[in-house]
Amino acid sequence: MSAQQKALFLTKKHGDWEVGTTEVPTPGPGQLLVKVEATALNPLEVGIQVRGILVEDYPAILGVDAAGTVEALGEGVADFAVGDRVLIEGSFINGKGTFQQYTLAEAVVSAKIPNNITFDQAASVPLGLATAALALFDQGSAGLPPPWEESGKGRFAGKPFVLFGGATSVGQYAIQLAKLSGFSPIIATASPSNAPYLHTLGATHVLDRALAPDALLSQITQLTSGVPVEIVFLTVQLPSLELPVSVLAPGGTLATVWPVIDDAKRAAAPGKKVAGVYGSANTKATRETGHSLYRSIPRLLASGELKPNRVENLADGLKGIAAGLKKMEKGEVSGVKLVVRPQETL
Repeated sequence: MSAQQKALFLTKKHGDWEVGTTEVPTPGPGQLLVKVEATALNPLEVGIQVRGILVEDYPAILGVDAAGTVEALGEGVADFAVGDRVLIEGSFINGKGTFQQYTLAEAVVSAKIPNNITFDQAASVPLGLATAALALFDQGSAGLPPPWEESGKGRFAGKPFVLFGGATSVGQYAIQLAKLSGFSPIIATASPSNAPYLHTLGATHVLDRALAPDALLSQITQLTSGVPVEIVFLTVQLPSLELPVSVLAPGGTLATVWPVIDDAKRAAAPGKKVAGVYGSANTKATRETGHSLYRSIPRLLASGELKPNRVENLADGLKGIAAGLKKMEKGEVSGVKLVVRPQETL
């Protein structure tokens, strides 16, 4: 293995993407060195480039979703071996971005990939799954009992679950987690073209996201048959919170993908809880839920209880990322995860 590798750099705040070279890192205690076979694109990277959020040190290597093979182990790592196929939660700080050919991963937020899952599919899992799981089941967010543990599996049988944004990566994982939790009906909004696939994941009803708010509320009310809706999950930006808040019963929880819930959002939901989430499974606040989730991922994927996102491969390795992110910025991607293979970078 060479001491140098290719990586994609965001050159400066609001800057361009450029492929360059950097050193292959050495794993520290509790870490894995992973040869990145596939890395997925997220709206997060669009936001960092376009809006200039979250990152201050440039040039920066971004990317938080990856799958590959373990090349080396740091001190104290006992549950993995060189050659293992793994999916990992990356980070755009401390050299752990996934838009490079080799990256470091914390072993506690890495999971072995079962034989029925490809690298491309596995790369779609980390951020989308963690965001859905933490928003719904972490005590710092909605705080429901996690369904990957026996105490939470099937716990909410007969209770409705309403999701705005079912075809997003997060939404697809949320549908499956709701199914594991026993929720029924599972009602999601999405484009009609994505409805058949969302049904295969567990959605019992898919409503056209383009319907007027009054029409959506009427259909949701009819489908829930008067049973109080205690949890609503919002994974997309709506003009206001009026519709999801109207769906909720008094005392219910609106789970969101927002990392910060400000006073205005709380004021929009009187008598109801609005919960945010930071989609990393390895922060001090999320560690207990996140590590429990990662221990369960191989079993859930192998059994088919958890299905990865559908993926669309982009050509040219790391060089293909810039065009893929531009497609996402323009709203030209729906229902699939864009994936590149860094080892194909010329």
